Amino acid sequence: MIRKIKQLAKDKGYIIYDEPYRLNIWGFRANTELPNSFDDELHVFTNVAKTGKPNWAYLVFKITTDPGTYWLKNPMNPKGTAILKAGQYKDVYRIDKHRGKYYALCQRNGKVTVVRDYDRDAVLDFYNGREQTGMFGINIHRARKAGETYKIDRYSAGCQVFKNANDFNFFMKMCEVHRKLYGNKFTYTLVDKRMEFRSKLKKITISSVLIGLLLGGYYFISNEE
Repeated sequence: MIRKIKQLAKDKGYIIYDEPYRLNIWGFRANTELPNSFDDELHVFTNVAKTGKPNWAYLVFKITTDPGTYWLKNPMNPKGTAILKAGQYKDVYRIDKHRGKYYALCQRNGKVTVVRDYDRDAVLDFYNGREQTGMFGINIHRARKAGETYKIDRYSAGCQVFKNANDFNFFMKMCEVHRKLYGNKFTYTLVDKRMEFRSKLKKITISSVLIGLLLGGYYFISNEE
């Protein structure tokens, strides 16, 4: 998986941190439009070797990168509910209190881009809304205080939300180690599997057309000869 992520980062110009215990935090949005479900993943990986060749520790947590059905139908913003756009948000996050209640990774240091789902139904509209860039409080936090949560409902109005409280607590312990070594700045990278699939499909289609043209040209020349 590290190899695949490194290639993806290279293709998109994203940074991967290889300093010891500096966190790489990547969200992967599932290739589905099913609302109100924790069907996405948070991949957290870090080099645990203090010297020499990197030795990667790699963890995967169940999360949602999408807002819950409640906020899709009842947006807090008149322009629509926020859906975080795929991209890398460098040093945007810091450990702070989510809604003044408990410590999480909060959007405090910089802007993010969201797509506004404006039609007030239960369907996630990833491509039809209007983009906005700014300070929207798109945080990385948990759902319930204990145990697992099975429906997103009100737990996300656009935030990246852990399904399991124990997973979140462990994640925050890793963030504390990162903060002691590198300061209170965290980068979050979101990958949308739908967009990656469409991009690959487009490349395959273009390649097929080019191959067809080349073969067609070859046979045309052969016919002339």
